[in-house]
Amino acid sequence: MTEPLKLVGGTGSPYTHKMIALLRYRRIPYAILWGQVEDVCKGLGVEPPKPAFLPTFLFDDAGGLTAQCDSTPIIRRLEAMQSDRSVLPEDPALAFIDYLIEDFADEWCTKYMFHYRWYPEADADNAGTLLPLGFDGTMDEAVFKQFKAYITDRQVGRLYVVGSNDTTAPIIDASYRRFLAAMELHVSNQHYMLGSRPGAGDFALYGQLTQLVGFDPTPRAIAHEVSPRTVAWVDRIADLSGVEPSGSDWLRLEDQASSLGEVLSEIGRVYVPAQLANARAAGAGEKDWTCTIDGTQWVQRTFPYQAKCLAWTRQAYKALSDPDRARVDRILQNTGIEAMLVDA
Repeated sequence: MTEPLKLVGGTGSPYTHKMIALLRYRRIPYAILWGQVEDVCKGLGVEPPKPAFLPTFLFDDAGGLTAQCDSTPIIRRLEAMQSDRSVLPEDPALAFIDYLIEDFADEWCTKYMFHYRWYPEADADNAGTLLPLGFDGTMDEAVFKQFKAYITDRQVGRLYVVGSNDTTAPIIDASYRRFLAAMELHVSNQHYMLGSRPGAGDFALYGQLTQLVGFDPTPRAIAHEVSPRTVAWVDRIADLSGVEPSGSDWLRLEDQASSLGEVLSEIGRVYVPAQLANARAAGAGEKDWTCTIDGTQWVQRTFPYQAKCLAWTRQAYKALSDPDRARVDRILQNTGIEAMLVDA
């Protein structure tokens, strides 16, 4: 790949930072356009994706530019386009664990991000101020104030979509703190989640953490208190273009630090019950789902996409050979993730 890969991104988008860091590490040239997806696509004469999320990649296909915005399949597409410096382990069992971590980061850790960004009043004011200016720092004061009010009211009003409310706020906070404590231990044992080179899961976690430890005041203070190693880890992941990886840098599944189990147990504790309840509701055509997470009733909007995520996880698990599946089962034993891998 010699020509820069174009993408539309936002400074406050964790997935934008996930993909920019990955492109840097993989030494894939890119050109980022900061702005609204619909506006940029319209200017280029490209049909925007529906729904349109950040970042949106503009691939130069045979028929012209096409827009794509789901980071997980984009990572796999980039692997097909350029194989050097892969972020996907060759060992299928290890690759499956990396996939679990990426999915958890993209679909649950984003709850931390959205909750802290819009639930505490000080954080909502911070985000309402900085996000509009991230799109255009030259807007006049009247437009800025209008944009700030609009985006703040809209996003605070959408907290229910991710399940954030007065009842679940302590659950989200406790999960975030446990996750940080697990990360503090794990990154004290090894440089990356699965060894001495980063996987897709590392970049997914990094994307959410750029916001949690770098943009939003409340989770930033918590991170500095609970896990200074994670804060430093985020700074390093930002640009790994100088790292020279080798195949041996992936640790065998059997040689992973025991601290990986702490991260996996948090996935089983909070993400698995949410995924199972969401999938049941999606299958029944129900608008909302309810379940017990960490001893508290959780109610939120049903997401068909997350039901697809669960189906893809199960497909990836089934695709493993019997020996590799047995290796995965051993490391997942007693984490709670096992319940997510069995078809209903």
